[in-house]
Amino acid sequence: MGTVVDDAASVEFHAFFERHYAELSRLARLLTGEADAADDLAADALLALWHRWDRVRAADHPVAYARGVVANLARTRIRGAVRERRRIALFWSHREELTENPDIAGVVDVQEALRRLPFRKRACVVLRHAFDLSEKDTALALGVSVGTVKSQTSKGMAELQRLLGAQGVPRQMQAAMARSGESGGRSR
Repeated sequence: MGTVVDDAASVEFHAFFERHYAELSRLARLLTGEADAADDLAADALLALWHRWDRVRAADHPVAYARGVVANLARTRIRGAVRERRRIALFWSHREELTENPDIAGVVDVQEALRRLPFRKRACVVLRHAFDLSEKDTALALGVSVGTVKSQTSKGMAELQRLLGAQGVPRQMQAAMARSGESGGRSR
C-alpha cells in the first residue's frame, strides 16, 4: 500500500517539477543576478520541496510555497556572497609592512610554529598581530564572534610562546609576515 501512495506522490511531484522548474529557475536568476547559480538554486528548492512533499502538496498554494523557498535560498546565497566579499576586502585592505634586515631564522621559526597551530587559532593570531586588525574586524573576516577571536588569539599566542619560548612573539609575527610578503611566499 505504501508504494502506491509513494508512486502517486512521485508522479505528482514529477508533474510539479516539469511545470514549475523553469519558472523557479528564472525567479532565482532575477533575484540573484547569477544565471549560472539559478538552475542550482531552483534544483535545491525543488529538492527541499520533495523532502516536504506531503506538506507542500497539502498547502493551499504549492507554487507560492516553492517561490518562497527559492527566495529564501537566493537570500542566503546573496548574504553569503556579501560576507565573502567583505572578508576578502578586509583581508586585502591592509598593506603589508616590510621590515628591514629581518631575523631570517626567527622568521622561519615563527612560520613553522604558525603551521603547527590549528587553522582558527592561526588565523586569529595572524589577523590580530601580523595584520593588526581589531577583534571586531578579525571576527568579521573569519565569520566568528568577538569572543571566539579573543579566546582563539589568547590560546594561539600561548601556544606560540610555548613553541618559540619567546616573549616578543607579536614582534616576531610582524617581522615574519613582512618577510613572507617580501619574498612572495605563502604559508598554508
